Amino acid sequence: MKKNGWILFLFILLGLVAGALVARWLESVPGVSFLTKPIETTWSPAVDLYVLSFNLSIDLQISLLSIVGAVVAIWLYRKM
Repeated sequence: MKKNGWILFLFILLGLVAGALVARWLESVPGVSFLTKPIETTWSPAVDLYVLSFNLSIDLQISLLSIVGAVVAIWLYRKM
């Protein structure tokens, strides 16, 4: 299989989502709360040009398990 940047991006994205899902499933377990607690950040750029207005809102929630999922995805990509 040919490796390229888009495949790596897809692997990282899937690893982040998989880690977030595992973190969501383990939220109720009290012993692993440090792994499942997300760090939340928001970015909202806006442009108003009188004729055209543009608003974009990006919310990012990353937990430690999401980062672990991304690292595992990179490791799997390198093993291909």
